[in-house]
Amino acid sequence: MQKAQTWARGVAAAAFFAVLALAATQAAAADAKLPATLAWSAYDVGSAGYNQAVGIGNALKQKYNVSLRVLPGKNDVSRNLPVRSGQVQFSANGVGGAYLAQEGVYDFGVKDWGPQPVRGLMLNTSDQLLTVVAAKDSGIKTIADLKGKRVAWVIGSPSLNENITAILAFANLTWNDVKKVEFGGFGAAMDGIINNQVDAAFSSSVSGKAYQIAKSPRGLVYPVISHKDKEGWKRLNAHAPFFMPFMGIEGAELSKDHPAESSTYPYPILMTYAAQDADLVYNMTKAMIDSFDLYKASAPGNSGWAVDRQNFAWVIPFHDGAIKYWKEAGQWKPEHQAHNDKLIERQKVLAGAWAAVNKGKYADDKAFEQAWMKARAEALTKAGMDPVLTSW
Repeated sequence: MQKAQTWARGVAAAAFFAVLALAATQAAAADAKLPATLAWSAYDVGSAGYNQAVGIGNALKQKYNVSLRVLPGKNDVSRNLPVRSGQVQFSANGVGGAYLAQEGVYDFGVKDWGPQPVRGLMLNTSDQLLTVVAAKDSGIKTIADLKGKRVAWVIGSPSLNENITAILAFANLTWNDVKKVEFGGFGAAMDGIINNQVDAAFSSSVSGKAYQIAKSPRGLVYPVISHKDKEGWKRLNAHAPFFMPFMGIEGAELSKDHPAESSTYPYPILMTYAAQDADLVYNMTKAMIDSFDLYKASAPGNSGWAVDRQNFAWVIPFHDGAIKYWKEAGQWKPEHQAHNDKLIERQKVLAGAWAAVNKGKYADDKAFEQAWMKARAEALTKAGMDPVLTSW
């Protein structure tokens, strides 16, 4: 009788813990809770970021009956403004709207902006390239060959322009060594290659515009950025620490059999601001992962949103809501938190320097910007942090 009671208690206990385990599993598998309508900003129509956002929107509609409105922006400011103002909750942004905005440089180094408290949810690290693309008929084969060629400068898009600045530095070149041709947006710059207005521009290899150039009479080539040239990479990373050497196999004129030796960094970057609701950020991050199978093949480069492609030690901090999800997913480690804390401390140093500069009086906007450049570099250096950019 006693053995029977012991056995019964054991069965009951096992059943109880099985129910708890099932409940925990069901809780973990519960659908993300999102509002009926979401809004993101992204790059121009036809860009990789825009195309990916549309594919993600279709998946969210299918899985959660959530409508995603994608607001295209021609430049970094036009992508960040709706996030800052609350017009959209998130942005499929580039390095300009994320890293350069955090740093308060270029178009974010003016009175209306300053260093922004940006936060990441997740990064897209696909097999694409983010680099200079050139017309095949231009004769450009390496970055050094850009000397004397027409290179696109996108007005109001410091990320694209700074990226080219960094890549030119790889070959010891500056904008003074090329013919700068100005355009009003990314799409216009890429069309400029097709229309023979310019020879090279900065792009993702999976951009719809890159495919258009490849199919045009001019053709498309990726100027080689040699991975063996360590000094060249030091010069490049001194301007742009977010770049890394990469063999691209996805995009226009690329495949596993025909890779290109060049550069890349995460793009798009799904980001928001620090003040965004943590629960919304958590659920947006969860929805991105839970619906991944529905959108991973819907646009070139979407495979880069996978869990195993995430980089939790990049150049901007992650949002608390996203960190909560990544901890639950077993991906967030103590070293990631330590790195994140340092980035948030960097943002605090930048914010303090910005507040101090704004207390002063200046003859004009140019004088203000010069004062900010100096104060920014001094504050970061005093805090033991690399300013990276000291003028722009």
